[in-house]
Amino acid sequence: MHSAQFALTNLTTWQVGGIEEPIHGQANLSWANVAMAMTFIVFNVGVSTVCHLGVGVSLMVAALRCVGQLAVVATLLQKVFETHNPWLVALISFILNFLGTFETVVNKSKRRFKHMFPAVLFAMLGSTIPISILGTKFAMSVDPFWTPIQYIPIVGMLCGATISGVVVSVSYLLKELRENRDKVEIFLAFGATRMEACRPIIIEALRLALTPSINSMSVLGIIAIPGMMTGAILGGSSVQQAAKLQMIIMFMITASTTLASFFVTFAVIFVVVDAEHRIRSDRIYDGKHGLWALNGWSLKKFWERLRCTFQRRKNEATRELEQSSLLG
Repeated sequence: MHSAQFALTNLTTWQVGGIEEPIHGQANLSWANVAMAMTFIVFNVGVSTVCHLGVGVSLMVAALRCVGQLAVVATLLQKVFETHNPWLVALISFILNFLGTFETVVNKSKRRFKHMFPAVLFAMLGSTIPISILGTKFAMSVDPFWTPIQYIPIVGMLCGATISGVVVSVSYLLKELRENRDKVEIFLAFGATRMEACRPIIIEALRLALTPSINSMSVLGIIAIPGMMTGAILGGSSVQQAAKLQMIIMFMITASTTLASFFVTFAVIFVVVDAEHRIRSDRIYDGKHGLWALNGWSLKKFWERLRCTFQRRKNEATRELEQSSLLG
């Protein structure tokens, strides 16, 4: 079995008769172990409360989301791994990118631009899918490349890493085009095209987007042992094979982040600076995403209607009681 395939396969547990069994002497973790590890989150909540940091609720919500999401994903992926269906693998890959786009546009970005969701979705799909296919087929020599137990975790890691680069580049570009638009408008006034006028902020945005990947590669192995390598070692793979696997993963993550950042950066420029070389501030949106605003409006309206209905029923019941007492 190929080394990369061996390393990734060892990150899972085998199921015999519906019962999970540890491999290579690894402890079989239960929900009691997860509950014990949750005490670390409780400790963080305590620190937040004592120091008045105001992040205790966010920590608990994030931890509960982590538990719920991973539990659901583990159940679904186990079924996908067993079916070995390429179309199901493609569907899971699209869902991962779609959810990554949703997280980027709705939750991570403080500023947004017109048509941001389809632009980010295209950037995510156009970076994670080609890089994952090329990486698994050629760099990792997985045959077929869509083998679920190898391909889906790779796509998930690429999506998670790519989100950060996209958010950083979009946030910087929109900030500059909103708050420091005069610098770009000077170039435009002297006849520069939108690409020429925005070149300095494009370069800086891409540099900021790639900085985390550069820093991560710089400290791997010397200061930090990354999660994929640690998981492969704990799963029973040799240290040498785990290190090579981590190298491949990091190079794929860097390529995917670069490609997605390029796509979304040029999307921002072409949307916010129109064909007439004007900065369209009306295409930059601040505050909550419209989806949340719509949800908030709908929930508020529903609650008000429910409260009015309850109050009306209560008044009618009171009147009926008064009338019955008078008649009696």
